Amino acid sequence: MRRTIQVIVIGFLSGLAGSYTFQKLSDKPSKEVSNNDSTLLVKNNYKPSDHTSVDYSSNLPGRASKANDLLEVDFVNASEVSTKSVVFIKNISERYYRRSYLDWFFDVNPGGQTQVSTGSGVIFSKDGYIVTNNHVVQDAERIEVDYNRQTYEATLIGTDPSTDLAVLKIEVDGLPSIPIGSSKNLSIGEWVIAVGNPFNLTSTVTAGIVSAKGREINILQGKFPIESFIQTDAAINPGNSGGALVNRKGELVGINTAILSKTGSYAGYGFAVPVDIVKKIVGDLIEYGEVQKAFFGGEVSDYNASIAERLDLKLDSDNIRGVLLSYVQTDGAAAKAGMEEGDIIVSIENELINSRSQFEEELSYHSPGDKISVSYQRNGKNYTSQIVLTNREGTTGILKREIFTSESLGAKFEIVPKVERDILKIDYGVRVFNIENGLIKRIGINEDFVITDINRNAIKDPQKLVEILERIRGRVIIEGVNSKGREGYYSFYLR
Repeated sequence: MRRTIQVIVIGFLSGLAGSYTFQKLSDKPSKEVSNNDSTLLVKNNYKPSDHTSVDYSSNLPGRASKANDLLEVDFVNASEVSTKSVVFIKNISERYYRRSYLDWFFDVNPGGQTQVSTGSGVIFSKDGYIVTNNHVVQDAERIEVDYNRQTYEATLIGTDPSTDLAVLKIEVDGLPSIPIGSSKNLSIGEWVIAVGNPFNLTSTVTAGIVSAKGREINILQGKFPIESFIQTDAAINPGNSGGALVNRKGELVGINTAILSKTGSYAGYGFAVPVDIVKKIVGDLIEYGEVQKAFFGGEVSDYNASIAERLDLKLDSDNIRGVLLSYVQTDGAAAKAGMEEGDIIVSIENELINSRSQFEEELSYHSPGDKISVSYQRNGKNYTSQIVLTNREGTTGILKREIFTSESLGAKFEIVPKVERDILKIDYGVRVFNIENGLIKRIGINEDFVITDINRNAIKDPQKLVEILERIRGRVIIEGVNSKGREGYYSFYLR
């Protein structure tokens, strides 16, 4: 009996000792894993209980905040802020056609059909100013803005083909204007969302990151294009044009403008005009009706080590930077400041410049009359000059567009500025734009065509052009150049 009791006691104590030993051995690797190898917890499908808090990044020095950011990416607030400030835009126009050339002679009314294209816009101010793309409203005879289940007739305040921006106005007050951020402070790799109306789907939100800044993709058709796009992989599709690119705070950082795609739909490459450029353009269009573009008096180009060697530029081959001043206008701002062809511009107002797009973007923030500091290199030496920027006429004053409107002709007209006449290689001319229903459209004259002569009579001001076309009868020949400087003419009869 006594022996049996001894066996039981010894067995019980042995069991306790074994359990204690097993517990101590199993606790040690668990402690090591949770403190020193958090990735192993994931690989082993470890799932902390509802009452357990595990920080997977706490043991990776300097990575905790970044990991938490990734785990907490949330665009709900940004979407709520931005979607209510994005509107739906309709571009409505009539397209006319004639059945044969005899219709001109017999003055037969042309046939036609209504065309509607759509895009997006962003409420820029609570009193009804809306920013969108120029190509969204181009050639429109009527523009409508759909917002909050209501449709408003919009007035076109101004356009800037050089940045593909346009400003509209609807007569409504108290609108939710979008918060304005900064594109300069935007970082590559930062999260952004694109808000717009692709494929007529209103208030669509897509997310991505900033893939690059300062992209130049050669798509703008203006006389002096400014391309320094924000590139993003947030999905942008047809209809997103003119919509908002916003950061995680819901602040506007860009206006969505273009995509690169073989199919015309999202392919991972979207581009937006930086908001710091947008602010300057919108302000000028509202105040002056025209962008007060600042001219440097020269042209720059990107270059590399082989170009530098070919031009015999004395540069540090291990530190190629800046842009090459490839052309200096005689008596222009740069020439007056002592700059020469072959100079390497490295900064403007202490902002480093390493591409032509960066150079153009920095200039776009300024107006005629501004004095800027430009640092450059010549023959291995460093220089700094103070340059007074000019307007397109070579002066430092504010320019306002003088527009002549003719309802009978159905278009607007303006004198072509000297700097543009030099580019087009003409001595005089009147530009035709905002073409609506009327003689100009029936003739078939294209937007931005410059009329230089009517029946061999020189056309130097809009009023003379309108007077001639309103009273002339018989055969008419209009001569001029298109926006690319190519000569053309229109021949027709008027009864």
